[in-house]
Amino acid sequence: MTVEVCPVAELPPGHVKIVYAGLVGVGVYNCAGKLYAIEDRCSHDDGPLAEGDWEPELCVAICPRHGARFDITTGSALTLPAFEPVETFPVRIEDGWVKVDVPTA
Repeated sequence: MTVEVCPVAELPPGHVKIVYAGLVGVGVYNCAGKLYAIEDRCSHDDGPLAEGDWEPELCVAICPRHGARFDITTGSALTLPAFEPVETFPVRIEDGWVKVDVPTA
């Protein structure tokens, strides 16, 4: 499923948008001009992830519940209590829009 996130101008460097593909929440991040999308679900306790703080200069998302840190570029868990990665999704720009491809179940 392709999800239209927003016009490119609405996602400048240092910003994140949360979108939904059915029941799957996706955080779409602009890290220094490169776009990345990860599942909006902490692998530690299934809580929201993209709603938390993040470090744009490091491309690291921080879970708002327990502080687990994730590499936005790969989905890898960087710190405990999380140890499993979160899913990543391809992002592209098409006709001036940011789009994310999320596989359907």
